[in-house]
Amino acid sequence: MRFLWPILLVLALAGCVSSGDQKNIQEASRINTQLGIDYARNGQLALAQEKLLKALEQDSNNALAHAALAFVYQQLADSTAAERHYRRALSLNPGDSQVRNNFGVFLCGRGKREEGETYLLQASRDKRYATPEVALTNAGVCYRGKEADKAEGYFREALRANPAFPDALSEMTALCVQRQDYICARAFVQRFEQAGQMTPKMLWLAAQAEAGLGDRETSRKYQIRLKREFPDSEEAAMMLKTYQ
Repeated sequence: MRFLWPILLVLALAGCVSSGDQKNIQEASRINTQLGIDYARNGQLALAQEKLLKALEQDSNNALAHAALAFVYQQLADSTAAERHYRRALSLNPGDSQVRNNFGVFLCGRGKREEGETYLLQASRDKRYATPEVALTNAGVCYRGKEADKAEGYFREALRANPAFPDALSEMTALCVQRQDYICARAFVQRFEQAGQMTPKMLWLAAQAEAGLGDRETSRKYQIRLKREFPDSEEAAMMLKTYQ
């Protein structure tokens, strides 16, 4: 209930707000939005929610505040509120492909794959969107457990957009290992290593690929790296269970 009185106060004063005051209110909304985003990035979700709600009290048409609040509600597992604010953000700013991407991921996570795919593809086809490979990889993840061939198509399209994109390389490696196509997996591991630092997931996949190819020595090297560099990772635990 404590969030209701500021809204009522704004409504009561709305009739006598000058254009200068309105600009000040919009600026205050912008500042609270940025504060809310900063809190969300630091994992302080309660404070983020507070600032973003305040921002929307000050300017209910603040699309960025709606988008950020949708993310916060998503983290708080309030899917109904998250979806409501995502849709409001896009109704206010339909061309925001970052929000399209985020909403697409949200919908896929709720099992609404076709609708999620639509938003992700809209984002990836937007010439102004700087990272289409992100949306395409997310589209692949959306179908990863259901339609592997479709997922692979999106991962490969992501790699055409950015051949060194680590998330897509990682997903393709996992698909190859799942299919027991270990030569394919080795090729993607090599590309990943050239692109950047190995992750626990990739070290684990690399160890499996080399074991599948019969190269126990190289597999063992990846296992040792995984245990040494990421001893507390889930992948290290799985490795110990598999190869003990």
